[in-house]
Amino acid sequence: MRDMIAIIDYGMGNLHSVQKGFAKVGVEAKVTSDPNEVTAADGVVLPGVGAFGDAMFNLRHLGLLEAIRTAVKEGLPLLGICLGMQLLFSESEEHGRHIGLHLIPGRVRRFQGNFKIPHMGWNSLTIRRPDHPLVRGIRQGEYVYFVHSYYAEPQDPSVVVADAEYHVRVPAIVAKGRVMGMQFHPEKSSEVGLRMLENFAALCRERLGRV
Repeated sequence: MRDMIAIIDYGMGNLHSVQKGFAKVGVEAKVTSDPNEVTAADGVVLPGVGAFGDAMFNLRHLGLLEAIRTAVKEGLPLLGICLGMQLLFSESEEHGRHIGLHLIPGRVRRFQGNFKIPHMGWNSLTIRRPDHPLVRGIRQGEYVYFVHSYYAEPQDPSVVVADAEYHVRVPAIVAKGRVMGMQFHPEKSSEVGLRMLENFAALCRERLGRV
């Protein structure tokens, strides 16, 4: 029996903490760098910690870019976490200009101002799309854990499911169809984050009629 969710291993992410997060809510997930296992999964998670350009290079080198695009074309739910969410966008200004997956049009920008960078710690969510399945059972103002120096600036504001305030409005959860992202770390965000991982797994089951 295949694993329901594939967690993409491209050498840049706290993969096993995400896997343990799913395990805590009774969801089987497999860490893999095999493109065939990615496209055979019922849902895909793209985690990430580090630099945007390095991440895109690693994904390309491992043959995972095409696997991600194939998974999306086939309607598999895709969840990007932290850097993984930023990679969903068209481009990033991190250390120059780097092209992303372009699954959600927009740009990743660096925080600018006389304040602490990176944005690190707990911050509350303002839910903009309370009907979205990822935030099912999540209340306004719940706290989640962020660590990032760059934030997404989507072309279409309607993709923002929830945001947070850190000197600018930071898209915290984005979604365009079955492509979704969380700028914070759900696996480090206590019961709130685990509930969101559970919600993502439910989306994968619903797609296959296994509710």
